[in-house]
Amino acid sequence: MTATVTPITADAPVAVDSFLTAGEATLFVYEDPDGSLSSDCTGCGEYAWTLDVDRSFALAHAESCVRQPRQPHPFRLAA
Repeated sequence: MTATVTPITADAPVAVDSFLTAGEATLFVYEDPDGSLSSDCTGCGEYAWTLDVDRSFALAHAESCVRQPRQPHPFRLAA
């Protein structure tokens, strides 16, 4: 029996840039396997995608997003 192994990273987006937003969150920019760009904001949580191979959409969001980075909520322990 022969198994075919495909690396998980074969179709995964690749981080290409990051920008600090006006609210001091981080906007991560990724290049997707099809050559398009996507971004994910740690402040407002917005996910954006574009076929234009241009980071201007990410820069515009970084300049206008004033939300601070989201903090994980700690688990509440029962009393």
